[in-house]
Amino acid sequence: MIKEISTPKIKNPIFIAAWPGMGEVAYRSVLFLKEVMEFKMFAKLDAEDFFRPSAIIAEKGIVDLPTLPAGIFYYAKGKGSPDVILFLGEAQPPLEHAEELSLAIVDFVKKYKAKFIFTFAAKPEPIDHKSDSAVWIAATHPEVLKDFEKLRLKVLEEGQISGLNGIILGIAKRKGLKGACLLGEIPFYTVQIENPKACTNILKVINGYLKLNLNLSPLADRAKFIESEIEKLISYLKGEVEAPSATGPTPLSEEDIDKIKKDLATYTKLPHSAREKIEQFFKDAQKDITVASKLKEELDHWNVYKEYEDKFLDLFKKKDKKKEEPH
Repeated sequence: MIKEISTPKIKNPIFIAAWPGMGEVAYRSVLFLKEVMEFKMFAKLDAEDFFRPSAIIAEKGIVDLPTLPAGIFYYAKGKGSPDVILFLGEAQPPLEHAEELSLAIVDFVKKYKAKFIFTFAAKPEPIDHKSDSAVWIAATHPEVLKDFEKLRLKVLEEGQISGLNGIILGIAKRKGLKGACLLGEIPFYTVQIENPKACTNILKVINGYLKLNLNLSPLADRAKFIESEIEKLISYLKGEVEAPSATGPTPLSEEDIDKIKKDLATYTKLPHSAREKIEQFFKDAQKDITVASKLKEELDHWNVYKEYEDKFLDLFKKKDKKKEEPH
């Protein structure tokens, strides 16, 4: 079920787990940690135990079974901070497998003496996209809430945390671990759009609590970019007419919201670091066409091949053209 590649020597690690969800808050927060800290992969969850293909894929008339979503464990040894285990799940399994999967993961990290778990989630609210994103907390035990009192987080007095980002916390409590879910506020009309502002504020809490000394400026810059793109779209949809300040922003219609979600997908599908990596692969492939195989793997990994298909195929056209040119 879980295949260990190595056995790291870590001491009482903090465990942080994430799967994709609303606003991509959980997944992108943990992905940012993985990218900026010295994490190393050490185990992999066997996706075949929890996922079954619901369709086949076709490319140029040839069909094949899709690659099943991966779940990877990473570790980092702390430098003046606790050791950390991360788990990143590429997709959430069907809910009938949620408890079994959560149990497998919790039992696995308990082998490494993990005693505390963090999960993250989004909290849709009727707020404007320019508003700050408050952070809420729900914990396994009253004493955990007390530990976070000085950070003045909002306490989730009642409600639900759906999906694996919530369920694994309940399973962890049942298995004797303490933990907390940090929820970042997002505008209700952006639930399908990346929200780096919510990620930034959640990671500020983690940064201070675990003393990780993170530089969160790239996320803050990304948040400004996303906000500016939403502004442009809203201005376009509203004919660039500003609502009177006394009455506040003009409410968006469902049609407006759908258009914002669709148009922003172009800008928000990939983390900035992933897009940079893909562009570098393109540059390398122009010099060495064998790099194209790695490029294709990266495009498939992020499910963005269609977005780059013409550019990818152009690599081979240019290569063939050079062969045909007389010498």
